[in-house]
Amino acid sequence: MPLVIASSPEIFSTAHIGLTAAITGVLALAMAIWRLPRSAWLDMAAVAVLSAASVYLWRTSANMTSLNKDGLPGFSANDWAAPILTYIFLSLYADVRIPADPRRYAQARALATLASLAVNVITI
Repeated sequence: MPLVIASSPEIFSTAHIGLTAAITGVLALAMAIWRLPRSAWLDMAAVAVLSAASVYLWRTSANMTSLNKDGLPGFSANDWAAPILTYIFLSLYADVRIPADPRRYAQARALATLASLAVNVITI
């Protein structure tokens, strides 16, 4: 699939969105490693992959000028919405497959959601 080059300052390239998703995934993995038991490697991987996927899918599908413009200085509608999808993806995972430590997973999910918000505001 070819990279999409931005046609205006309010539209982001696929590479830019991919980098944002990758940074989110790495930070979410760090949070999961910090909060989850060492034996919960599957949950750690899920937090990282689902966080990255949620940001990539949301930002790619909603990459339009009206959603990328900052309504509140420094924050666009997409900046707020991407972390919501991160939370939903991680919640669905926990509903389908009970995490090794549900309380600590909830903490990792909250931290991954905050990381998703921070990365979306800072990098896009």
